[in-house]
Amino acid sequence: MRYALIGCGRIAVNHIAAAKENGLDIAALCDLALEKAEKLREKFLLHENQTRVYTDYKKMLREMKPELVAVASESGKHAEIALDCIRYGSNLIIEKPIALSLGDADEIIRLSREQGVKVCVCHQNRFNKSIQKIREGIERGKFGKLYHGVANIRWNRDRSYYEQAPWRGTWEQDGGALMNQCIHNIDLLRWMMGDEIEEVIGVTDRLLHTYLEAEDLGIAIIRFKNGSYGIVEGTTNVFPRNLEETLYLFGEKGTVKAGGKSVNRIEEWIVAGEEEQAEQIKERFSETPPNVYGYGHKPLYADMVEAVETNREPYVSAEDGRKALELVLAIYRSSQTGKRVPMPMADCSSKEFDGMFEKSGGRP
Repeated sequence: MRYALIGCGRIAVNHIAAAKENGLDIAALCDLALEKAEKLREKFLLHENQTRVYTDYKKMLREMKPELVAVASESGKHAEIALDCIRYGSNLIIEKPIALSLGDADEIIRLSREQGVKVCVCHQNRFNKSIQKIREGIERGKFGKLYHGVANIRWNRDRSYYEQAPWRGTWEQDGGALMNQCIHNIDLLRWMMGDEIEEVIGVTDRLLHTYLEAEDLGIAIIRFKNGSYGIVEGTTNVFPRNLEETLYLFGEKGTVKAGGKSVNRIEEWIVAGEEEQAEQIKERFSETPPNVYGYGHKPLYADMVEAVETNREPYVSAEDGRKALELVLAIYRSSQTGKRVPMPMADCSSKEFDGMFEKSGGRP
């Protein structure tokens, strides 16, 4: 399958590694900074006759006609690039978030259906062994009725991280901690707890990173339509380094915790009838990846290739990506207005929160 990558920044190595491991023909790399694409090609020992480099992705699409494109640019460009790729007939893997507005996400979904191409959003943590085991438990009803779930993202991002790319932490091109760092676990919480949401109550603040436009702390309570609740606590203020990303589920027959740096370990498995298996399950379904990105890109790519070849929906669809985006935007809206936000939301964009922290220098 002919493959191209648009955006050769921080996450690009995970995409190229996954593409190579799945046997894709890496036809092109594209970045506005040509040296980034060339350095990535060199890092993976890709021959220049096999893999061309571009600064203009539209020219790349015209000349290379890739069957599968991964979009790993700054978040604010995801929608524009994705829509252009769809018009050229390319199937897509879009880095999270799918877009920064619900309208753009809806247009990606609509146009991809019209053009008959597949779109996957890169929420790779869904493929963690720990998360797959927990999801299996939910689908088999092992935990009984779920009462509430908690997503904690306690990470560190210092000034040097934001200075690597000027779009980070801006409302037009990124959003804050919830949109960039925490959206993976927010996606998992919504997915596990039943997807359909009644209302959201949220508070955000900018406590440490005063040089950013967006938040570095977000806290929310979510009421799901099935009567269960969700709690989100996300921050990039943890001293002095990443601490943990955890997902708790509390049900009538089970208490489960996925932990580690990126929900890559089952740390608690207290499930009725499986008491004797608990230690074995915790050992078998835990991983120790070298960084917070985990091992999920490889299986996500494998699933997407199969989805294209067999004409089925990918495991993490564009609709899934839209749901994660909607929940983040709902938290922002609640923080901005000081009110509960009913779901589903009407169209909303991260740009609508520009200046939210400026009046007080912190709280909206």
